[in-house]
Amino acid sequence: MYTKPCLSHADVATILSAARAEAERNQWAVSIAVVDDGGHLLGMYRLDGAAPLSSHIAPAKARTAALGRRESIVYEEMINKGRVSFLSAPEIEGMLEGGVPVLIDGQVAGAVGVSGVKSSEDAQIAKAGIAALGLGA
Repeated sequence: MYTKPCLSHADVATILSAARAEAERNQWAVSIAVVDDGGHLLGMYRLDGAAPLSSHIAPAKARTAALGRRESIVYEEMINKGRVSFLSAPEIEGMLEGGVPVLIDGQVAGAVGVSGVKSSEDAQIAKAGIAALGLGA
């Protein structure tokens, strides 16, 4: 039988708090979502001023990163380089930068997705949230 790491409620709260602090420090109005390794929503913030659409995009980015086991930017780059047929891939919609997997001992325990500012800034916020877990990757 395999065992795998899972995000606890405390982990989700830590990620959301640190990601929110990063966004607020930069005065960025965003939505932040945390999902488990199957892409199921565990927690989310929509900060004041964040566009309503960002509350749909952030979980989609997180889900894409969790299910794909890689940052969502990989899919964005693949499509931008001409593999547009990948847009028809099932079960993933957030193929934009800003979804980052949470890796624990090389295994994906979940992912963070952020939406509301430039994609690179979304990823910055997600990574700040994950860094607060102190996993040392």
